[in-house]
Amino acid sequence: MTALADRKKEKLDRLAAASVEQGGVSLVRDAVRRLRRNPVAVIGAVIIALFILVAVLAPLLAPHDPYRKYLLDQVSLAEGFIPGPQPGFPFGSDSEGRDLFSRLIYGSRQTLLVGVLATSLGLAAGVVLGALAGALGGCVDALLMRIVDVMLSVPGLLLAITLVAVVDQPSQWTVVVAVAVVNVPIFARLLSGSMLAQRESDHVLAARALGVRQRSIVMRHMLPNALSPVIVQATLTLATAIIDAAALSFLGLGDPNPDRAEWGLMLGGLGQRYFEVRPELAYYPAIAIIIVALGFTLLGESMREALDPKNRR
Repeated sequence: MTALADRKKEKLDRLAAASVEQGGVSLVRDAVRRLRRNPVAVIGAVIIALFILVAVLAPLLAPHDPYRKYLLDQVSLAEGFIPGPQPGFPFGSDSEGRDLFSRLIYGSRQTLLVGVLATSLGLAAGVVLGALAGALGGCVDALLMRIVDVMLSVPGLLLAITLVAVVDQPSQWTVVVAVAVVNVPIFARLLSGSMLAQRESDHVLAARALGVRQRSIVMRHMLPNALSPVIVQATLTLATAIIDAAALSFLGLGDPNPDRAEWGLMLGGLGQRYFEVRPELAYYPAIAIIIVALGFTLLGESMREALDPKNRR
């Protein structure tokens, strides 16, 4: 029995020494390691990386000016003809004779801009409301969460349409603000619940026992530990924001300039009008929106699983 106990003790000592030499593995580091091994996360990250590269390098990647009417002399709307693929124009042109491939590349910039701005504004406002509700609790939490419940009771796209419809002159900024407002209650509810769970955690109780000020407890102990699920949700919400912005543009409630290269406008404007003549005008921007939204969704779901402590091995 003594020899067996000694062997077990030696094994535990070796494991402890190896752990000290390698250093502890944090939740974030472990999540990154599992994301790198997850093919779904890798696919989502590759799609997002390509989308961002195309948006940033659009002037270098686009073979033509997206607003110049190169093939206008070949367009014959009276005969129902819009030029298709040909040398120098792999996707053909739209009804105005502009290079469709170049417009798709430049459209990624507008789509990324609208999605990131809407998600960022909604995240900032939601974090403020959720932090106030979770930190103060009591009546403040009850009041703010009831407002959030009312906003969540209205379907997101319907709320965005209502907000844009009341504006006299809709623009791209009205779309950004409307989509951001839709996302505010999602982030506020998630952060509030996460912070309420942090209020009774051991490290917060220890900080209170040591006399640490409430402001420092909230900013240094509660908020940083409660942000992980919110950041993951932001990745998922970015996909929804892109789809909502495209839907508003499709309904004619977005940018009033129909010639702007933006996927939602391309899908809902000329793509819808000339669908029977050349359905590719709608297919290409729709496929682009679906692929980008799929990339953010795959990465967001993988991040949610990787950051869940229950899934740690």
